[in-house]
Amino acid sequence: MLDLSVRGLIAFAAHHPALQAGTIVLATFILEDAATVLAAMAAQSGQISVPLALASLYVGIVVGDLGLYGLGALSARVPLIRRLLPPPRVAPAQAWLAGRVFRVVLVSRFLPGVRLPTYTACGFLGADLRRFAAATALATSVWTSGLFAVSLDLGALLMAHYGAWRWAGAAGLVLFLALAGRLARQFARPPELAATRR
Repeated sequence: MLDLSVRGLIAFAAHHPALQAGTIVLATFILEDAATVLAAMAAQSGQISVPLALASLYVGIVVGDLGLYGLGALSARVPLIRRLLPPPRVAPAQAWLAGRVFRVVLVSRFLPGVRLPTYTACGFLGADLRRFAAATALATSVWTSGLFAVSLDLGALLMAHYGAWRWAGAAGLVLFLALAGRLARQFARPPELAATRR
C-alpha cells in the first residue's frame, strides 16, 4: 500500500518538485527505510532528481527525529510521568547522557528498534538539543545515503531485468529490511528476556 501510494504521488507530482519533496518527507514519517528505497527507485526511473530525493529524505528523517525528541521533552512536563520518575531517579541518567549525547544518537541510528526509545529519552532527560540535532543529521546522512545508493543500484538492476516488475523487487527489499530489523532485535535481546517473552 505504501509502495503504490508513494509511487503514485511521486508520478503525479512529476512536474511539481515541491509536491515530490513533500510526498517523500511525509513518507519518512510512516516508514523511513521504505521511503528511502522507493525514492531511490523513483530517481532511478527518472521520476525525480537524485538531489531532490536525497534532500527530501534528509529533511523528513531529521524532522521526525527532532519530533521524537520533542515528544520526550513534552512528556517530561506531564505531572503523572514526573511522579513516576522523580528527580533522584532521573538525575543519574541525565548525568550519564550529558557527555554522551552524540555517541548515543549515532549508535542508535544503526541499531534496529532503539531509535524511538533513545530519542524520546534524550528529550525527556533534556539532552543538549544542538548536539542531538547535529548527531541525528550526521547519522541520517550516512545511513540514508548508503541505503539510497544501494537502492539506486538495485533499481538499475531491477529495471534492466524486470522492467515493470521492479516495484515488486523494491517491496521485497523493504520487507527484507523490516524482517532484518526484527531479527536483529531478537538476537540483541538478552537470553533471559527472550525466554520470558515466549
